Amino acid sequence: MHFPDSRRLFLRRLARLASLAAVPLLAPACSRSQSPEGDGRASSASPQGSAPAAPSQSAPGAAAPSAPAAKVKLALNWVPEPEFGGFYAARESGAFAKEGLDVEILGGGAGVPVVQMVAGGQVDFGISGADEVLTARARGADVLPLFAVFQTSPQAIMTHESRGAKGIADILKSGTLAIEPGLPYAAYLKKKYGFDKVKVVPYDGGVARFVADKDFSQQCFITAEPIAAKRKGSDPAAFLVASEGFNPYVVVVITRAALWKENPERVRAFVRATREGWRTYLQDPTRSNEIMAKLNTSMDAETFVAAAEAQRPLIETTETKEKGLGVMTSERWETLAKQLVDLGVLEKAPPIDEVLVATR
Repeated sequence: MHFPDSRRLFLRRLARLASLAAVPLLAPACSRSQSPEGDGRASSASPQGSAPAAPSQSAPGAAAPSAPAAKVKLALNWVPEPEFGGFYAARESGAFAKEGLDVEILGGGAGVPVVQMVAGGQVDFGISGADEVLTARARGADVLPLFAVFQTSPQAIMTHESRGAKGIADILKSGTLAIEPGLPYAAYLKKKYGFDKVKVVPYDGGVARFVADKDFSQQCFITAEPIAAKRKGSDPAAFLVASEGFNPYVVVVITRAALWKENPERVRAFVRATREGWRTYLQDPTRSNEIMAKLNTSMDAETFVAAAEAQRPLIETTETKEKGLGVMTSERWETLAKQLVDLGVLEKAPPIDEVLVATR
């Protein structure tokens, strides 16, 4: 939630979905110098693929040493922000450690190929979006979704309250709309309502044009640009794309199928700790926000607080209260797959039972 320049990079990250076909999914592993920034700790992880050091032998009669924590890596697809707060809470609260995991969190950024890193074994877990997962699997990346942080996608269209719009349909009747037309949600809105009555212009990542022009609307994350616009004295009114029927899970934890097959208990342990971490963050984000603020100095404390509060209802829903945080359903994935086929993003819908094999 970087206002405005770094937010542009955030949307470029999402735009990778539109150009995914041009990027080999099983890309060669990047060097350590090309990897995203670490989590602020000195890394003591073993080289990729190497076995952990064997515990030293104890003297006869001595108590057997406890098993060392398994070192794993989690790659974020953006810099530390509240959308990742639960992962930092899991680490800081000891939830990962309780499950026998020593987790290194790798901060992301524009262009970081998280799906490729997971599929290629450079990292054990990563963060993606549901539509990106399905697109990646269609192109040969055998990755599996495990846990969905955002039950409701934060993608939205922001307009001025003074226009009196009651929804996205009203916004698209006139004025100017800044949007990345190649993204699946944009294609969905165009097919549903058409863009013939609105002037479509490129999205520039900021809110300056929005603040200056009462007839200007733009794409946004409901946890980001509306906060920025309001702080600049504007009157933003944002409407979720999810309310229009396109609602992919966002901030989805993924792993490679091989890890699930080789060590399913480690995968389950990571999911249990992640769920506990998000429960902790939702109860009190203060400590995790402080940790992330040290790693992301471009976001001030007030924005961390505002974003954490804005995202809460998108993460904690009636369904998660019944079934647990991070829950995913076959119905939601099947709906998304059919929508992507209908939009021409996928040639055919994949068997969802195979996609969700690690959640059974």
